[in-house]
Amino acid sequence: MYKRLSAIMFPLTTLLLIGALVWGYQENQEKNSILIKAENQYQRAFHDLSYHVERLHGELGNTLAVNSASTGMHRKGLVNVWRLTSEAQNEINQLPLTLLPFSQTEEFLSKISNFSYKAAIRDFTKKPLTDGELNNLKALYKSSGEISKDLQEVQDKVIQNRLRWMDVETALASEEEVRDNTIIDGFKTVDKRVSAYPELDYGPSVASIYDKRSVKKHGGSLVTAEQIRAKAAKFADAGNGAKIDVKGNGIGTEWASYTATVMGSNAAVPITMDFTTRGGHLISYSDNREVGPAKVSMTNAVSKAEQFLNQKGYPNMTAVRADRFDNLGNLTFITSQDGVLIYPEKITIRVGLDTGEVTGFQASDYENEHQEKRVIPKPAISVAEARKFLNSEFKELYNRLAWIENEDSEEVLTYEFGGKINGSQYRIYLNAADGHEETVEEIRTSSGAQDM
Repeated sequence: MYKRLSAIMFPLTTLLLIGALVWGYQENQEKNSILIKAENQYQRAFHDLSYHVERLHGELGNTLAVNSASTGMHRKGLVNVWRLTSEAQNEINQLPLTLLPFSQTEEFLSKISNFSYKAAIRDFTKKPLTDGELNNLKALYKSSGEISKDLQEVQDKVIQNRLRWMDVETALASEEEVRDNTIIDGFKTVDKRVSAYPELDYGPSVASIYDKRSVKKHGGSLVTAEQIRAKAAKFADAGNGAKIDVKGNGIGTEWASYTATVMGSNAAVPITMDFTTRGGHLISYSDNREVGPAKVSMTNAVSKAEQFLNQKGYPNMTAVRADRFDNLGNLTFITSQDGVLIYPEKITIRVGLDTGEVTGFQASDYENEHQEKRVIPKPAISVAEARKFLNSEFKELYNRLAWIENEDSEEVLTYEFGGKINGSQYRIYLNAADGHEETVEEIRTSSGAQDM
């Protein structure tokens, strides 16, 4: 019996063992194949990064080498600089550097990219490169040369010593302290060098991209938690039985704020509000009640939202957008001054369409940009003259004066034309001084949406 059993089990066990060995071998081969593929991708991205930074240095030199009046060559050079920095940024993102301090270099390349793009797209016949911008290019030329040299030194060591990027990824992912690693040390050296470069004045259009809209920008003195509690009670119309908790967020940092939670005596769901620490300005409001089936029209919702804003101390607000999502209405309001819409001063309102009551409020843009009275010039051209600059196929639905912030981060008076072309709806903003296009926005429409 045992002989018969062993005669069956031995071949079966042998087959299973061989199968396990074959499976293990295949798994190991697949694993090695994935590792080789990842290593090849890392190596390609790194060598491409070194190449593009070297090309960036050369292109900056070419741009500086031509006559200061060669606007055509300046534009071409800056377009190439923008393209090369974009390539370099993309290659950095492909490397396993998430745990390695390399943010200074990434931000440096980002600023070069934005500076070159903003400069290249403008009309050089009207606004050629300034002396300050040319000095920036000289500084960037020198800095990019130093970075390129450092990267090439790392590249030489990688090639000579056959270093692997997979070892870098393993070292960075390890919880143990990272010891000597040529690639890691090389990138740390580059980032340390970049951090020592003096900050350049890239102009307002680039600076605005990196501008931290801190609540410290708000005027007024620092407020206390008790003052916030009083403001929250007044805004929420809380009764005497309401419980109000106030919590400080990031106190001592540039993002400091207060969050007030109001629990009414008869309410089961709290209302939360965020306030700035300076001046106690309200920046957000959220009523977390459950919203029932829609019974209120969007027109009535806009009307109720206008009443809410007036009651809460936000006069002269005009609705410019209304979107419906199931039983909620999302409305956008803009300050109106002397018939001109002030787009930087924006407030968004969320309305429950069961009762028409406001359930959400976001005023951070308004609080950051609000001015008591802006100095707005008169239009230099009429709306009829501005209309001549529109595409002949543009079907105009409305027009109005609008005060906007353009791509150069400058506030300008424009004619806003709303209309349709090519099957889509757009807002086109034409400068009220000379009719040139300041910006174009496609209005994405959803069910129940209204561009007002």
